[in-house]
Amino acid sequence: MAYIINDDCTACGTCIDECPVEAISEGDIYKIDPEVCTDCGACADVCPVEAIHPE
Repeated sequence: MAYIINDDCTACGTCIDECPVEAISEGDIYKIDPEVCTDCGACADVCPVEAIHPE
């Protein structure tokens, strides 16, 4: 089960550096590619606005 980023995302960039498989892409609201995400949760652990959750 992949993680998802909700509308609370502020596009701060903190999560991108934490993703070990580069599953996160930039934009107004960042996106996680569910085909690449390994469900490690590293991105959710560092998100300052708690916008990342398991799907």
